[in-house]
Amino acid sequence: MKRSDNINDDLLVKYLLDTVTPVEKGAVEKWLNEREENRRYYQHFQTIWQESRQLAVKSTVDENEAWKRFQQRVGAGNAATKVVPLASRTNTIFPFLKIAAVVLVLLGAGGLWLLLHNNKTIITADTQVASQVLPDGSAITLNKGSRLTYANVNNTREVSLKGEAFFDVAKDENKPFVIKANDVTIRVLGTSFNVKTQNGATSIIVESGAIEVSKGGKVLQLKTNERTTIREGQSSFEKQTDNDELYNYYRTKSFVCNNTPLWKLVSLMNEVYGVDIVIENEAKRNLAINTTFPTSSLDENLEIISLTYDIQVTRSGSRILLK
Repeated sequence: MKRSDNINDDLLVKYLLDTVTPVEKGAVEKWLNEREENRRYYQHFQTIWQESRQLAVKSTVDENEAWKRFQQRVGAGNAATKVVPLASRTNTIFPFLKIAAVVLVLLGAGGLWLLLHNNKTIITADTQVASQVLPDGSAITLNKGSRLTYANVNNTREVSLKGEAFFDVAKDENKPFVIKANDVTIRVLGTSFNVKTQNGATSIIVESGAIEVSKGGKVLQLKTNERTTIREGQSSFEKQTDNDELYNYYRTKSFVCNNTPLWKLVSLMNEVYGVDIVIENEAKRNLAINTTFPTSSLDENLEIISLTYDIQVTRSGSRILLK
């Protein structure tokens, strides 16, 4: 990632290690003094560097292999990102391989991945839930397989989301917090809510406060315990009121059911566990479930459902049948 005036990430690493020549040091400091954007980039870079170095001390990862996999990962995720071949790097940048290896380990473990690119920060949760505090003080929790992007500028609080995230937005009446999800825009001043994009649909539920949801020319106000789902190509959408807490499962690590129909719980379990549970007995589909299940074990939850609600659980190939 080339910076202006020949300032690149390799040189920033040398600057952090204090191995720069006087000329290089002067160039970096001149670059830092030029623009706020440069200083903000350096601060982000320094934070990631420091955290990664601490983890790298304990790392047993093969750096060369990790770097190759890191190149593949970045290249697959963002075609516009330029990855410098490993062979072209000098010995002075070798410590950076440790960072790449650690980042790769974090990715494999489902941890938080921050990538600075084109004046944007991308936060990705891979195979596990990840939490992060944004520069404005807003806290987010990303469900696995989700991605949040925001611009590194001071005069905006706008992010884009793919996947699912819970937002606890810091209040600022002068700067609305704006989320772009699919073709839906969500505008808030300070509140907490959940947003999920899946199969072209955007679902929003408000936990506290109020938000404004818009698509096309329609605007909808949502308050505590109100939700809406907007589907791709849909021009109209309405709000609903319910006390369903299932949406919180990835934060609380439990399925909280309050008169939740069985079909809804089963649909979420299929998503969470990657299985194919089918309610074979249609009379049981709308059975109201009032209990809390930990998300840790599919088999234990199926056993609880079987014993509590008189449902027979059988397996047929890759399917799990509820009778």
